[in-house]
Amino acid sequence: MSTNIDTNALEKLGLMQKPSQAASKDRLGQDEFLKLMVAQLKNQDPMKPMQNGEFMAQMAQFSAVTGIQELQNSFSQFATAMQSNQALQASALVGRTVLAPGDVAVLSPGGGVSGAVDLPSSTSKLTVAVFSPSGQLVRRMDMGPQTGGLVDFKWDGKTDAGDMAPAGNYKLAASVMIDSKPVAVDTLVASTVESVTLGRGGQGAMVNVAGVGALDISRISRIM
Repeated sequence: MSTNIDTNALEKLGLMQKPSQAASKDRLGQDEFLKLMVAQLKNQDPMKPMQNGEFMAQMAQFSAVTGIQELQNSFSQFATAMQSNQALQASALVGRTVLAPGDVAVLSPGGGVSGAVDLPSSTSKLTVAVFSPSGQLVRRMDMGPQTGGLVDFKWDGKTDAGDMAPAGNYKLAASVMIDSKPVAVDTLVASTVESVTLGRGGQGAMVNVAGVGALDISRISRIM
């Protein structure tokens, strides 16, 4: 018996396409694959039937490809949803005061500055210093012994002499005593979120914080 497949049967199954149709559809979908398998079974040589293992291997291969495509689509949809949710959260922060990593404090007229120090461990002495834009020491705040973690501080805007410092940007520097030696530690500043930049290419949303600059939303430690 001939092993050639009857073209009429393929036409009835919708597998024979005109040249224009074939050019416009160059991918084999699940329905077409199943029709092709049925046609292959109907027109196989009875003396040399397709082995079950061969048939199952073809089915398994197609199922694996389909499953991977569906998984990729699911992950893509999940990533899009997560990005949209993050964008909404970031947008809600505009105008809010947040605690974010930074060493520049914006002092408004007659106002003060709030912040925190991230201590890796307990210390016998914590010191926070405030410097003017020209680098001069404006205020030194001795905060004594502290335990590890975030330690809040507040500068009332006054100099060590008790005078009100002029408005502007001031540099913050914190240090702790370890083995009788001062060691610098990171500071965080309470500042206002001015705007939000939506991420592209899989990147997360960025928040633009006054005096700090652009930060990933995940770096915000606290909403004040």
